[in-house]
Amino acid sequence: MPEPDVLIVDPWGTTKGAHAMLAEFNIEVLRPGADIAVRGRLDVHSAPAVRSALHHLIDDGTGDVLIHGEGLEIWDSCGLGVLVGAHRRARQAGRRVVLTGLPARELRLLRATRLIRVFAVEPASAPA
Repeated sequence: MPEPDVLIVDPWGTTKGAHAMLAEFNIEVLRPGADIAVRGRLDVHSAPAVRSALHHLIDDGTGDVLIHGEGLEIWDSCGLGVLVGAHRRARQAGRRVVLTGLPARELRLLRATRLIRVFAVEPASAPA
């Protein structure tokens, strides 16, 4: 079985200093077209790479799109917008986005914005 694809996003192009380490974002494709794991900060700096990865995932597969968020540190409005855009794209393709293993802070944000009604949210599951 081939190794999963991993993309590391470092918007400053450097690995020096704590600021660069905080900005790092990791996208791991667990099953092409179906499962993706995200780690780090989903913010304005990582949003373009995450958007691209999610578009490929949605366009290349069938069934549910699982986004494993156990390693997600935090997201901002740009990151939330990427997820909403992925939901719309998936719905147009006859699919749905399922968020799994989200930290409590992100669950509270989904409830506060009422996006909990839009996304399928499930507890952490073992990636296939």
